[in-house]
Amino acid sequence: MRSSKMKDGVEKAPHRSLFKAMGYTDVELKKPLIGVVNSANEIIPGHIHLDTISQAVKAGVRMAGATPIEFPVIGVCDGIAMNHTGMKYSLASRELIADSIEVMAMAHPFDGLVLIPNCDKIIPGMIMAALRLNIPSVVVSGGPMLAGRVGNEPVDLISVFEAVGSFKAGKIDETHLKKLEDEACPGCGSCAGMFTANSMNCLSEALGLALPGNGTIPAIHAARIRLAKYAGMRIVELVRQNVRPRDIATKEAFENAIAVDMALGCSTNTVLHVPAIAHEAGIQLDLEIFNEISKRTPHLCSLRPGGPHFLEDLNRAGGIPAVLKELAKRNLVHTDAVTVSGKTIGEITAAVEFINHSIIRPIDDPYHDEGGIAILKGNLAPDGAVVKQSAVAPEMMVRKGRARVFNSEPDAAEAILDGKIKPGDVVVIRYEGPKGGPGMQEMLTPTAAIVGRGLDKEVALITDGRFSGGTRGAAIGHVSPEAAAGGPIALVEDGDEILIDIQEKKLELMVDEKTLAERRSKWQPPKPKIDWGYLARYARLVTSGSKGAVFE
Repeated sequence: MRSSKMKDGVEKAPHRSLFKAMGYTDVELKKPLIGVVNSANEIIPGHIHLDTISQAVKAGVRMAGATPIEFPVIGVCDGIAMNHTGMKYSLASRELIADSIEVMAMAHPFDGLVLIPNCDKIIPGMIMAALRLNIPSVVVSGGPMLAGRVGNEPVDLISVFEAVGSFKAGKIDETHLKKLEDEACPGCGSCAGMFTANSMNCLSEALGLALPGNGTIPAIHAARIRLAKYAGMRIVELVRQNVRPRDIATKEAFENAIAVDMALGCSTNTVLHVPAIAHEAGIQLDLEIFNEISKRTPHLCSLRPGGPHFLEDLNRAGGIPAVLKELAKRNLVHTDAVTVSGKTIGEITAAVEFINHSIIRPIDDPYHDEGGIAILKGNLAPDGAVVKQSAVAPEMMVRKGRARVFNSEPDAAEAILDGKIKPGDVVVIRYEGPKGGPGMQEMLTPTAAIVGRGLDKEVALITDGRFSGGTRGAAIGHVSPEAAAGGPIALVEDGDEILIDIQEKKLELMVDEKTLAERRSKWQPPKPKIDWGYLARYARLVTSGSKGAVFE
């Protein structure tokens, strides 16, 4: 066993003495030692209950004959960090999470790991660590939040963000805004739609590193506790069989995850995280693979923010196994891919007895013939940009507009909320990429304000930053190269015409090359927005959004 390095033999008597100082017995130390990585804290709604999940995992580990040992990691609540300096730290936290788990699991050689995340960067950070370490691992999340209710209307966090724009536009009063504030997030769990956290929890299941149900069983359901116990039991079996993450997360498994991504209409942040996770497995995923898989994979689920359904609806409809079953009917997934459950994808889908086709459309009657995400390229984004095409109004799929340029997200958000953006504008927010932000902050405030002001069928937004999974509308992010690296987005000026053609996957600045060359000759790299601490180091090391914003 890997843990023998710290507990077996005469030379390890001092080590065992330190374990005994914490109350461990000889019986416990003779068993496999399982690290339980718990991201519980009191600042993220999706994590407030994770101590309960951890206790269930540890019970499962003990039932299977091993010894659980818990340790923590940090986490950022993207919603609370939104629209202030804190959001610059969100994506950057992913690398710290992966690094800290590596440190703990190398300093204390556990035989296996159970990873307990639930939100945004914590999920990919934990999976990146699992693939980097390549010791037996299982992911079990805390599960999604239920939708809130205002009258008969189901609501969620995005309802509140969009209501701010509606209030500023005089469409609702302060009483209604307060009601939404009080009711939109009714309890623990990752926010209720197919936003980044739930996207990644669902994809961890499709990738094979989590048990069936991980992505969709609501946080408050007893089935979530049972799932955590099963995860604790499964890790012990994986240790005994020496089944490791890289045995499961193969190129074919990543293709399965991207196919499910397209069928669900997941967050655009998956285009950052999936390549970053693959990078840790030694697998290079070019952005073009997203377009290739999107082109052949129908969009089967209309989930918030692009549609009316919530994660609890997807769970009742059959969850990720049911989505995989529909995709398998057209051979769009590799059914022989293995999973931590001990079953193949084919065996998991064979066990599906019920699919609610009002939530998960049949493969021959999809919402859209193509998947939820598209990669755009052109002279404005030579290395690519990302849009959630399933959440774009038909009127905005092909559009020309005039640029309104902002060098920071707060400036753009203020202009939108103050009514300074008009129909036909294309809001360009730059110097918010991985290096320029630094940290590539999410842009939920300006995109929600555009929707709230009723401009989502008339105004587009383009940025080298990124968007919340809750964003809808013609919001195009991850423009690469970013402005801080001298990308063409740095050369855009107010009034320039921009062509957006999502159907043809094009993003073009309608300015002649001679003019762009003149602008380029005058361009100077900006001074860093933050030149101290972790973010200064992050900006020096981080790569482009088109490469998953991993470290060089």
